[in-house]
Amino acid sequence: MSPTTLPAGLDHGHVTFLGAGPGDPGLLTLRAVEALAHADVLVAEHEVLDVVRQHARQGVAEVHTDKGPDGDTVPGTGTPQLAVVDGASTTAALPAVRDAAHLVMEAARGGRRVVRAVSGDPGLDTYAAGEMLACAAAGVPFEVVPGVAAAVGVPAYAGVPLRDAQGTDVRFVDARTASDRCWTEVGASDGTVVVSTTLDSVAAAAGELVAAGRKPDTPLTVTVAGTTTRQRTWTATLGTIAQTLKQAKVLPSPEGGRPVIAVVGERSAAAQRDQLSWFESKPLFGWRVLVPRTKEQAASLSDQLRSYGAVPHEVPTIAVEPPRTPQQMERAVKGLVTGRYEWIAFTSVNAVKAVREKFEEYGLDARAFAGIKVAAVGEQTAKALIAFGVKPDLVPSGEQSAAGLLEDWPPYDPVFDPIDRVFLPRADIATETLVAGLIELGWEVDDVTAYRTVRASPPPAETREAIKGGGFDAVLFTSSSTVRNLVGIAGKPHNVTVIACIGPATAKTAEEHGLRVDVMAPEPSVHKLAEALADFGARRRAAALDAGDPVTRPSERRPGARRRRSTT
Repeated sequence: MSPTTLPAGLDHGHVTFLGAGPGDPGLLTLRAVEALAHADVLVAEHEVLDVVRQHARQGVAEVHTDKGPDGDTVPGTGTPQLAVVDGASTTAALPAVRDAAHLVMEAARGGRRVVRAVSGDPGLDTYAAGEMLACAAAGVPFEVVPGVAAAVGVPAYAGVPLRDAQGTDVRFVDARTASDRCWTEVGASDGTVVVSTTLDSVAAAAGELVAAGRKPDTPLTVTVAGTTTRQRTWTATLGTIAQTLKQAKVLPSPEGGRPVIAVVGERSAAAQRDQLSWFESKPLFGWRVLVPRTKEQAASLSDQLRSYGAVPHEVPTIAVEPPRTPQQMERAVKGLVTGRYEWIAFTSVNAVKAVREKFEEYGLDARAFAGIKVAAVGEQTAKALIAFGVKPDLVPSGEQSAAGLLEDWPPYDPVFDPIDRVFLPRADIATETLVAGLIELGWEVDDVTAYRTVRASPPPAETREAIKGGGFDAVLFTSSSTVRNLVGIAGKPHNVTVIACIGPATAKTAEEHGLRVDVMAPEPSVHKLAEALADFGARRRAAALDAGDPVTRPSERRPGARRRRSTT
């Protein structure tokens, strides 16, 4: 078959061989993200699924197939959509195939755009070249998007530069396929050796290097789960690594061992890791942090926590629902358009969302705010308004709260204000602080229930057990309602869990529920709260290092007694 002739059903298909990097989703290239966004079918190895899934097209899960006359599934005849295919198995969308090359070819049938994602870089993958040859033989066009190779990315995250100012020679060895000749060559060299191996076999690889001529006291670093928040690095020598892993209680794995990257060499900077370990020394590195907010509200907070090295776990405690009687909201929105109001005040992102949805229902857009002054209680609410196309006229210059908004709110002046009425869309459980303050300033207020907040459904059983059993290192409470609702749907956090609260009122509610408050934000802002937790983690880490103790996470220390604050 000529390479330019496509087999039946494969015309115009296209395959992108994509390197997903060593584990950190942030290491995907811009070209990789673009390819994933346009993929019809995703064929991915199990270990990179979570890395690439988040960049795939939204709302598309797998290939839907048509039914034959007998009700049997007919593969390849449905509408091409995104299929997430685990490399260890196939889905009903694709027939059983003999190997990955055939799986990729079948996925491309009917002109579909296929992304074949592999760990690290495709050029270093054991099987990617064979799959590319199969595409070339079948005339299926393909491209290669390089990725960060684990042998380069992992040492960088471990704080181990591979070259120094003297231009150290660097050699790469895959211990799983290395020949005796390969070991002899790297053993005779005095340069840096980067060894890809498994945790169970790293001591054997060290032995091969010693047998090939390397000195037993040659420095060595071993990193497991590199570039992820599960990363862990040990520093030893070729002669002591087996004992080091034994003392660290690293047990043999029944699966044959987790992949690791070992860096060997006199000038591999192993001795300088205390100064160069930028990733594992992040203030909340590896901390599992519970974020009990709605998913929309938790997104930016979770991103900030990840920047500190934490692993955020979002658990909604509040569900937002429309008001039971929408007529009041409908009248207010119509009044907004007809000039009934001088001001509209938004006290939450959810209030912006509620008004925006009502606008869209009536076919309105941001132009309906023309001539109306808009106030936002804080930065996040202001961002939601800007995303809607509305720039707020008033955002508190000080405290981002109802009280802070009142501090800057102008009193009603009949000379300058043609209308004396304010539209206040808010939650059904909101306090009366803002309403009372506006009335005192001379304004009439239409206080309208724009949405209701109800307690969310309980999280999965394993999450509830982790909360009560000390599986989380910290929990961030952003309001009194998040305290009450989390305790109500999942139980009290364990006493080893660090409790962080956004302000005094939230802290008081936490204490009333028998929780010990460890961290409080200096001002009522979710981002200041995350910063305060990071500062707490940094001080805790520094104290452990000063005392010569190992740096541990709160969940790794579980005293028998439950240290609860007494409410009596």
